[in-house]
Amino acid sequence: MEILFSLLALFAGCGVFIAGMNMMSSGLQNSAGAGMKKLLGSISGNRFAGVGIGATVTGIIQSSAATTVMAIGFVNAGIMTLFQATAIIMGANIGTTVTGLIVSLKSLNISLYASSFAFIGVMMTFISKEKVKQIGNVICGLGMVFIGLDIMGDAFDSQIMKDFFMSIFTAIKFPLLLIICGVLVTALIQSSSAVTGLIIIMVGSGALPIDNALFIVLGSNIGTCITAILASIGTSTNARRTAFIHLAFNLIGVVIFTTFIWIFKDFVVAAITSIPVAAEMQIAFFHLIFNVTTTLILLPFIKQLVGLAELVIHEKQVEEKLQLKYLDELLLKTPSIALAQAKKEIEYMASLAKENMNKSFNELKTRSGEFAEEIAKTERVIDFTNNALTKYLIELSSIMTGSEEKVIGSYFHVLNDLERIGDHAENFLEIAVQMKEEGLAFSPMALSDIETMYNNVAKMYDIAIMAFDNVKSADLSSLDALEEEVDELKKQLSANHFTRLSKGECRVELSAYYFSVLAGYERVADHLVNVAYSIISPTGDQKAL
Repeated sequence: MEILFSLLALFAGCGVFIAGMNMMSSGLQNSAGAGMKKLLGSISGNRFAGVGIGATVTGIIQSSAATTVMAIGFVNAGIMTLFQATAIIMGANIGTTVTGLIVSLKSLNISLYASSFAFIGVMMTFISKEKVKQIGNVICGLGMVFIGLDIMGDAFDSQIMKDFFMSIFTAIKFPLLLIICGVLVTALIQSSSAVTGLIIIMVGSGALPIDNALFIVLGSNIGTCITAILASIGTSTNARRTAFIHLAFNLIGVVIFTTFIWIFKDFVVAAITSIPVAAEMQIAFFHLIFNVTTTLILLPFIKQLVGLAELVIHEKQVEEKLQLKYLDELLLKTPSIALAQAKKEIEYMASLAKENMNKSFNELKTRSGEFAEEIAKTERVIDFTNNALTKYLIELSSIMTGSEEKVIGSYFHVLNDLERIGDHAENFLEIAVQMKEEGLAFSPMALSDIETMYNNVAKMYDIAIMAFDNVKSADLSSLDALEEEVDELKKQLSANHFTRLSKGECRVELSAYYFSVLAGYERVADHLVNVAYSIISPTGDQKAL
């Protein structure tokens, strides 16, 4: 019965530890989102910078799995190369050792003080200020980590428990079996941090010999790759290659270290145990040495790792399917970065709508049908982006708060306006097609009027998109003036058309098409004003229908 209670305490402690790690990681990601965005935005082809960024981000958010999954998401979205992602992953493996070092602090008998952070953090979450709540989650999570460690440690106070585990590891002391044990346990709970914490506790309590612990730690580094592998399922070829590189990196490191430790086991154990710190910290230092050494060995061979991934995972010829250009479901794990990518997706949609506006104007002039297929294809992409991004933003808004939630609200308005602009461009094409079928063409004067309207709208488009990107850099007074000019132009050009009709200079059959084009451009102008002002007033009135 004693062994049963001890096992239950072990499982309970492990559960509290994992919950604390997740809370701390989530809080750190939310509170440090802007910093991570800035760091990841500075990624270049420099492998050393990539390693540094990967280590820093992982050290901040306390999760190598989250950093790796983010890298896969970026590669899948086409905003990070395999080379860059490989350097990030190497850095993430170094950054994750911070967790082991935190866990090893238990040996300093500070658990009681650190555990009190859970209460302090919970109290902070009752404060209305969002930033304080996020910091409270981090502090509470840290406290829960030490509470979990204490519960796990108490489970090994029983001599029966120690003897039980000692008998197990005596039976499977063969290095490869120990590595497999580390792989399976880590893959099962998908947290190398929890496994490392458990190993440190067991070594500290004397339930696990340090020579056996080294191989289990090595196995946990392979087991943690399961998270990235699962995340890469159903993604692009390069995203799956990123997951493969993560696995290959750890496999190579484990093979090198296993071979060395196996041959020079007594020397390695003596070297580690000679470090003048507690046994818990000795394991944490070994974990750090493993990841730093593996990175130093493989850093010069990033291109070769990428080449290996390309050799193993071939590019499949699949039917082209519509997908978001800059966003990926995996990026929802880092909301602030996902929000920045959503903005890029909207700007891409705006460029597509503008492209169709330009082509539809050419169709009105020439009625050649040259751009008909391209306009239809681009409109399908616009409609898909609108629907897919709307769903994505709904999901993102559920994990956002405060000012960022208001920004998402403004994005919904912008998407609606851009989608309507795309519809107007398609309407202009339909007008050109119908006119051609009926053998009709605008007179040179009518075309000149339409071109005047179009040029003003094109100027407004540039200002509106500039305002969406950065309100401070946009001349909103010019936008308002152009919109008023478009409104006046519609009245003036309509009057001019009636004058031409009375003089017999235009055909009556063209009137409906002419007025439809003018009305269409006026509505496009209204939509562009909405786009420009949506960021300033997310809940403001929308002109366009």
